[in-house]
Amino acid sequence: MGKPFTVNTTRFDPYKTYRFLVYFGQGTAPVAGVSKVTTLKRSSDVIDYKEGGNAIIRKGLGRTKYEPITLERGVTHDRDFEEWANAAQVLDMAQPTPSLKNLRREVRIDLLNEAGQPVHRYLVHRCWVSEFQALPDLDAGANAVAIERVKLENEGWEHDLSLTEPTEQ
Repeated sequence: MGKPFTVNTTRFDPYKTYRFLVYFGQGTAPVAGVSKVTTLKRSSDVIDYKEGGNAIIRKGLGRTKYEPITLERGVTHDRDFEEWANAAQVLDMAQPTPSLKNLRREVRIDLLNEAGQPVHRYLVHRCWVSEFQALPDLDAGANAVAIERVKLENEGWEHDLSLTEPTEQ
């Protein structure tokens, strides 16, 4: 049986989901207030094929697709989500205007340990905003934070293996 941690050999509990940071582009400051990141997922199509004289249906690897990623955060005066969403389309005097130059970005997602050290890093490539929700349903009877949301289409992600397990104190 392998050890779950190679540097911190006395640690056995996995990392938690509540410590993470998200970065847009080559930025060194994290995106403000991201409270949820959903679905870092990929799947591959299966191609069934048959051989003459063989009763078994063979399975081959088809195309791989990457699911959209959703980022959520509380509504503040930070405009990062809105400005990026506007690159896909914004109305200017009631005329739609895209900005292809600013449409796609790289995104980095860092999972942190309890001490706030990055332990896993994922690089998401050629992302663009396909959905932007500026406000949730507003309800005077509710007791909740207003959440804005972006849905990011992407052309793949990879686990950055250059980030190694840090020594925990």
